[in-house]
Amino acid sequence: MEAKYPKDSKTIMTDLVLPSETNPLNNLFGGELLARMDRAASIAARRHSRRIVVTASVNHVAFNRSIPVGSVVTVEASISRAFKSSMETYIDVWIEDRESGMRDKANEAIYTFVAVDDTGRPVRIPELIPETDLEKERYEGALRRRQLSLVLAGKMKPNEATELKALFEH
Repeated sequence: MEAKYPKDSKTIMTDLVLPSETNPLNNLFGGELLARMDRAASIAARRHSRRIVVTASVNHVAFNRSIPVGSVVTVEASISRAFKSSMETYIDVWIEDRESGMRDKANEAIYTFVAVDDTGRPVRIPELIPETDLEKERYEGALRRRQLSLVLAGKMKPNEATELKALFEH
């Protein structure tokens, strides 16, 4: 199985925020944004694995900035690290200024997907080779995030989380 690069999975979805997708403050519903992020991330995961993928977890979501009605929103997703059958997908959400066209980062999230066969059983996926500094940073952090998630879910003992221990030992 040939290794892949984050650029191979990159998915960009741009859309407009419509009035029916907003809360009483005329900002995009959080659930609507989560759905958009899930769609972009699942496409990225499918591009990396070339398999059916299922959302295993939403590891992190930061709603740093509200997104008003009428905004142009771009969701960018790519694989940040691949494990045996699971992969971490990092999602950046950008909002475009109506007047200047400048983009600002509004939100981000990290989702985990598992590649499965037609019966729903996990299957092996290609490894990932990060290239840019940002890709390398996200790749390195993915193992710590994975171990923390496994510890919190009770699937890994805290003393087995080697990457987490390394954070606190000098």
